[in-house]
Amino acid sequence: MTSFSHIEQKILKPEQLDTVLSAWHIAGERVVFTNGCFDILHYGHLHYLAAARDLGERLVIGLNSGASVRRLKGPTRPINDELTRAHLLAALEIVDAVLFFDEDTPLELIQAVKPDVLVKGGDWRPEQIVGADLVMAYGGKVKSLPFVEGYSTTNIEQKILKGG
Repeated sequence: MTSFSHIEQKILKPEQLDTVLSAWHIAGERVVFTNGCFDILHYGHLHYLAAARDLGERLVIGLNSGASVRRLKGPTRPINDELTRAHLLAALEIVDAVLFFDEDTPLELIQAVKPDVLVKGGDWRPEQIVGADLVMAYGGKVKSLPFVEGYSTTNIEQKILKGG
């Protein structure tokens, strides 16, 4: 198997999800779920994803589709297309699966994944995180991880637009 095919295998279609999750649960592995646009991958993302992965043995990322990013961030986003964003995330050793979602929130994907730990970044209180009530209802944990100050796709975009 080539390295690239290993990366592509991490980008799951919805119909693959149950099989993959079942194998992980049978092995007793805790599944951590997070979501986002991950438009321009930067240090803040890497720090956050590594901290999320430390909360379990498997990390699943719900990745906003291009249309979902445009609705959330505006007409100039995403900067990177879906294929690029998914492959960059899947190439990371700490990421085990990437799934797209087209809705404004990942609630349906969280219902399908049923993670042991639901993680979001920033100053969200756990009870404000989409899907938190669902995850806590079946005994899962919900965590809010801090951002690394000074790192964001918006900051990078502004820096580029200003010419450096």
